[in-house]
Amino acid sequence: MVIRSYLVFKMAKEMHLFKFCSRSFAQVRFFHAAPTVNAAAAEKKSPSPRVKAVSIYRWNPDKPDVKPYMQEYQVDLKQCGPMVLDALIKIKNEVDPTLTFRRSCREGICGSCAMNIGGVNTLACISKIDTNTSKPLKIYPLPHMYVVKDLVPDMNRFYNQYRSIEPWLQRKDSDKKKSGEQQYLQSVEDRAKLDGLYECILCACCSTSCPSYWWNGDKYLGPAVLMQAYRWIIDSRDDATAKRLDKMRDPFSVFRCHTIMNCTKTCPKGLNPGRSIAEIKKLLGGVASKPKPQMDPVGLQK
Repeated sequence: MVIRSYLVFKMAKEMHLFKFCSRSFAQVRFFHAAPTVNAAAAEKKSPSPRVKAVSIYRWNPDKPDVKPYMQEYQVDLKQCGPMVLDALIKIKNEVDPTLTFRRSCREGICGSCAMNIGGVNTLACISKIDTNTSKPLKIYPLPHMYVVKDLVPDMNRFYNQYRSIEPWLQRKDSDKKKSGEQQYLQSVEDRAKLDGLYECILCACCSTSCPSYWWNGDKYLGPAVLMQAYRWIIDSRDDATAKRLDKMRDPFSVFRCHTIMNCTKTCPKGLNPGRSIAEIKKLLGGVASKPKPQMDPVGLQK
């Protein structure tokens, strides 16, 4: 009986050990099999690249003997953001650090990344990449402007023209009263006249799309500057309307506009510079006059 009990105990112990080992081996087998399955799934999910050719205008002032040329880069759209600016940043960071362009806000607010993309003046940060990989994406600097380097145009003349219109509020009583003490009043209706004017970000897309500005850019102020001039002319709080108009009474400043309307078509902010120029022409020709303010701007200061 003692021997029989010992054999039963020994068999039970061996069976328990067998079950424990079986579970351990099963776990080990599962542990080794899992990576193989995950690797196969990863291969199925890995996307094939969608390569887009991006052709960019290049010119380096440090190499004056080398003429401007177009350089082509290959960009995988699946590894790049949706906007043209994303592609430019990817190229500069990962492929060619010598590529030069302006950019800042990435939100269509600053106007720094204005350039000619696919034949249209627009902002790179709000311009989507054409996903058709059979056609290359062509990028040039803003047309008919001197180029500093690559996609960077010289904006000095444009900003000097903007400075010439004195784009700030001018009051006849500014010498008598201290600024900043009280606000100038404006009715809701008069304020609404500034809508579609103040939103201009001075990206120069409209001016550089205008043939008149191409040929007479040294005398003709261009759509962007003229729209900003009208923004101050029509402001009910401004007293310098006559002075502003007198500065533009010549054959070139305003009247070089031939209503081609490229400016309105290309504006990335959806504004209408052509309408502003037409309103200035009406004021200069005496066809229209600036309406009187509906609310006394200095009503709080009396």
